[in-house]
Amino acid sequence: MISRILQSIFFKSATGKAGRYAKNSGRLFQLAKEVVGKLQRVGVKGNLSEFQHSVQLLIRMVRAYASGQYRHLPWKSLLSVVAVLIYFVSPLDLIPDFLPFVGVTDDIALVVWLMKTLSDDISKFGAWEKQEKTINIG
Repeated sequence: MISRILQSIFFKSATGKAGRYAKNSGRLFQLAKEVVGKLQRVGVKGNLSEFQHSVQLLIRMVRAYASGQYRHLPWKSLLSVVAVLIYFVSPLDLIPDFLPFVGVTDDIALVVWLMKTLSDDISKFGAWEKQEKTINIG
């Protein structure tokens, strides 16, 4: 399924837009807002909580990049994250979101693929994020 998604006109369109989004902090923040909105509309529950956790991590990564707080993300990785999030918020993709239950299947598969593909970059971001939240006393 993932190869069909990556070769689809829908993902190629998202990839084409990713560079323009990545160069514009305002667009990145707007994209993050749209992703949060879709997560709320989809109402991810139960077995999909890991998916929701992954998407929220990607949102935090994009926001940290857009704000200038975290710039250690390679450009190619940022473009991949942004393309996946653009695809995620698009209602028309390989499996349209208006189809009950199955409409987000392609979105889930794409996010799982991204998390595996960028596991090193995501781990580095997670470590940075954890360090940022830690209060150093002494």
